[in-house]
Amino acid sequence: MGGISVWQLLIVLAIVLVLFGAKRIKTLGSDLGGAVKGFKQAVKDGEEEGKSSDAKLEEHEEGRVIDGEVTRKERDKA
Repeated sequence: MGGISVWQLLIVLAIVLVLFGAKRIKTLGSDLGGAVKGFKQAVKDGEEEGKSSDAKLEEHEEGRVIDGEVTRKERDKA
């Protein structure tokens, strides 16, 4: 049972090079790398924003607790 051998990978690489060309593959690789980098940065920014908003909420709500029950509001019949 096996996985993919080195020879099989080289054959696939040769076929991809023939089909697309080295320049297009280089461009595709750099575009993919830029997209992954942008995604990681967005995730990092989102986590930092979430932490700061939680801290602001705790700071703002400190010492105040509102206990209540949500009920349905009846509409006025005019």
